[in-house]
Amino acid sequence: MTDWVGIGRTIIAGSLFFLTSCDRIDERLDRAQDVTSAALQQLMGNPPSSDGIDFERYPIEARALSATFRAADTSSRIAPTRSRYVIGSIVAKPRDLPEAIAVAEAQRRPELAREISIDKDAEARIVVLDEATRVRALSDTSVIERIQRAPVKSRNITVLDPEVIRRAELARPDTRIVPGSQIRQPLGTRPISKPDPELSNEARLQTLPRFSNTKLARRALVQQDRMVRRQMVAEDRMLQTAARYGIAASIQRSRTGQMVIEIGDDALSPTQFQGQRLEQKTVAFENGIQCELANGEQAPRDAQMAMACVLKDLEASGEFEYVEKDYIFDHQMILPGRSRSSEINKFRPNDPLFDLQWHYHDRGAEPGQSAGGSGFVDFWTRAGVQGSQNIVVAVVDTGLQLSHPDIADSPNIAQGWDMVTDPAAGNDGDSRDSNPTDPGDACPEAGILEDSFHGTHVAGTIGAASTNNKTGVSGGAWSVKIVPVRALGKCGGRLSDINDAIRWAAGTIPEFDTDGEEVWNENPADIINLSIGLFRSCPASMQDAIDDVTAAGVIVVAAAGNDRVSTEFYAPAGCNNVVTVGSGDARGHMAPYSNFGDAIDLLAPGGDLSRDDNGDGNPDGILSSKVASNCFDPASGKAVEQCFYAFEEGTSMAAPHVSAALALIKAARPDLSPEELVSTLLAGVSTHAPDSCTGPCRQFPGTTPIEPDSEICYRPCGEGALDLSTISLSP
Repeated sequence: MTDWVGIGRTIIAGSLFFLTSCDRIDERLDRAQDVTSAALQQLMGNPPSSDGIDFERYPIEARALSATFRAADTSSRIAPTRSRYVIGSIVAKPRDLPEAIAVAEAQRRPELAREISIDKDAEARIVVLDEATRVRALSDTSVIERIQRAPVKSRNITVLDPEVIRRAELARPDTRIVPGSQIRQPLGTRPISKPDPELSNEARLQTLPRFSNTKLARRALVQQDRMVRRQMVAEDRMLQTAARYGIAASIQRSRTGQMVIEIGDDALSPTQFQGQRLEQKTVAFENGIQCELANGEQAPRDAQMAMACVLKDLEASGEFEYVEKDYIFDHQMILPGRSRSSEINKFRPNDPLFDLQWHYHDRGAEPGQSAGGSGFVDFWTRAGVQGSQNIVVAVVDTGLQLSHPDIADSPNIAQGWDMVTDPAAGNDGDSRDSNPTDPGDACPEAGILEDSFHGTHVAGTIGAASTNNKTGVSGGAWSVKIVPVRALGKCGGRLSDINDAIRWAAGTIPEFDTDGEEVWNENPADIINLSIGLFRSCPASMQDAIDDVTAAGVIVVAAAGNDRVSTEFYAPAGCNNVVTVGSGDARGHMAPYSNFGDAIDLLAPGGDLSRDDNGDGNPDGILSSKVASNCFDPASGKAVEQCFYAFEEGTSMAAPHVSAALALIKAARPDLSPEELVSTLLAGVSTHAPDSCTGPCRQFPGTTPIEPDSEICYRPCGEGALDLSTISLSP
């Protein structure tokens, strides 16, 4: 027989432990009792419910959900996730590159054809130091599999030209190849094919991609010949540097200028998320050890030390706009165990779980409203607009559970792409391909034992799940085109992959199919949702990617992050040209985990699983689509092993509300420019209550006391909270 009393005492003790840093003992006890009562009801087969919903009308797969309370964590300990990076992978961009040219511009001005180079065959290659290494590599089945999986058909193994090695032995970090001084054939590379001078401009234009989609034609980029040659000069520098330290290199370049060089392990095996690769280590040269070759001996064999030396030399060459580590980003959903007056005839969907989605409700205290609601119901009713298939939102995330019953037949899903390069991180047996399905992202090395299916939850909030279909949950935009772009896999996602994902989502660069043919996003994004984060300032290469797509007319929405620090220390939240979204709870207050700062543009519902401020018996998380476990049937109260809907929390959940809101506004006012769309959104925010963005100073370093000597500090949280009910659609 189950000892419910004993379990209850254990929960109470645990709750009080988490709440010991609260200032008022009465509130601590009340909150502990609330959490304990709700959790105990679930354990005893009396799970949370919502009065007035006839759940029995719907099949169990359309109504079962996961709704687990989390004990409140008000600890003053600040322990943000340290930034991680892929050992051996470096992201760089040559300085002073000529601009790429949009396909539409080249078609409009045929004379530009003489400047254009279509050089797919030289976009990726692996270079080793000697023939013996090449022969050994080609006998290794794992190496052959990697080459076969590569997204570019030209990736093969070549031997470095001896002249490059000789030059590397003479090269010093302060020597440089002056950009543009002599555009020459780089050492160690094969010639770039130039257009036949006998061909007319019109004939050359026939080599350009053909698009019926005018938006894609305006954004799709092709390179100038001078740009390709400048990258090849930079590639020569990379090869010289790698040779100088006796290591092989795998180099891939993009038509936007970004280059990725992988070094170490002969550059033949993809870097793995194992052991030290998950750790942030101290770089030796930062402690005074110099990256110099002594007595003719070659460089240190330690992979991290070699990487530090190559980084240092490339930076010192002066040839690059930026050279940086290939950082690992995480999604911004809180995971278990992570430290850190009512109007008539409202336009409402018939999805059975909609009433539990307080975050879409109108803002207020009347029945059917929520103090932390975002006004979607009012907008659907007042504007008479629930979305448009002409509006595209790309979700750069962990991918999508395409077999989810509320998504499988959804008309809102467009073709996406899997951008995860490393097969081990991809967890799907291959590298980049056309399948953005999320196979799971559990990371035992970091203590994360369950798959988050994060991208499915995020996309469901925007509108991936079919709305008004008498199944499951609703999305913010009932009609919208969602493009899933998978850039995060097991244990996170590479900076270089995310940068490419952002650009492919916008339609500025192609990917490549198994035959090496270009594959463009035929549905270029109007809005890109980035519910991801890295605990460091905005990397230069990420800012470059964001600047590229915003210049093309894309709005980028970013989650603020969940580490209770200023967004200036976070990316992409602290990057320029993004709409940065903090997290609010069901009271309309800033959630305790949310990052803050001057970069925050507004709050949106992100939830707080430790509270039940609306009194419906459920944790105040964000309810959306995803396969989950430990579920219950709200009609019978019985446990269900697996379900397709779950409450989650995090700034990851807040950002997609803003993406959905922008999609709705654009559907109602397609004439608005991206800048006007954002201005319209921010002009309609609900003003913050005086205490909605405050908290104990000890929990939020860098914040300002609300009064001298006060222990309560203000957290900058933007101009207000998302509230579609106050949006003006007037011309």
